[in-house]
Amino acid sequence: MSTVPPGGQRTLQKRRQAKTNKDKQLNQTPTSARAAGVDGSSNSILKIYTDEANGLRVDPLVVLFLAVGFIFSVVALHVLTKVTGKIF
Repeated sequence: MSTVPPGGQRTLQKRRQAKTNKDKQLNQTPTSARAAGVDGSSNSILKIYTDEANGLRVDPLVVLFLAVGFIFSVVALHVLTKVTGKIF
């Protein structure tokens, strides 16, 4: 156990160093266009719905209906197995 009281010069030095590091980060110029905020995330999310996107293009409404249909079929199969299990 140390007899040195908490705080003192070391604590002040660490605080100053942390503050200068934080100030350096804030004043540093961005090294990339993404860090600078040019063509932000709105451009990349909109790319999904344009002709520039690669791959299969499916309307979101179609995906919604397919997902709900899949959930319905799973529930229907569970109900069917419960009913047929009690009969046989």
